[in-house]
Amino acid sequence: MVDQLKKQGYVVRGKIGVQIDSVSRELAESLGLGQARGALVRVVEKGGAADKAGVQVGDIVTSFNGKPVERANDLPRLVGETKPDATVAMQVLRMGKTLTLNVRVGEWVMDKKPGAKPAEEQKPEAVSKANALGVKVIDLNDAQKRQLGVSGGVLVEAVREGAARDGLRVGDVVLAVGNTAVSSATQFNAISAQLPVGKQVAVLARRGESGLYVLIRPQN
Repeated sequence: MVDQLKKQGYVVRGKIGVQIDSVSRELAESLGLGQARGALVRVVEKGGAADKAGVQVGDIVTSFNGKPVERANDLPRLVGETKPDATVAMQVLRMGKTLTLNVRVGEWVMDKKPGAKPAEEQKPEAVSKANALGVKVIDLNDAQKRQLGVSGGVLVEAVREGAARDGLRVGDVVLAVGNTAVSSATQFNAISAQLPVGKQVAVLARRGESGLYVLIRPQN
């Protein structure tokens, strides 16, 4: 880094175009990971290196360029140390499977866009046909899928108080329950009906451009 400053007056660092979060112990347990490790992908920048490599919201990065990613803050350091334009292997966990993706690292540029305003709190709505998760969903049409850049998922139309308290909101798009991808409202309800009452399950949701896992405890 010091050598770069002396030679060119600025520092060039690698970038792959993701926003990440830590993997909590509760999330790791719900997904059957054994231990809390890796970096949870919450946002994939459209057209960025990660997007081109096939990285998806909800992926958990476990290694980068042959080096383990034990904690979320390991990934930015490893990416930053990688020379732009280098192609490296990155391992991710997705729906219970380990995938290896080849990422061509981009060049870091400071983002000058102002931060997004936090979403307003929403009151839970009544769920006419409550399932064990306390969530009513509807299918996405083809236009909505194209707009969101997803091939599956269902739209949250209403949430019961418990699910709302756990963090799920009306307007979220549910992409997976546990390690099972969701493609329709019928499938979502079938999965919900099989969940053991009282045991937390990880629900992968899309909210705007960001992805997040919400841990919900199914109820009768």
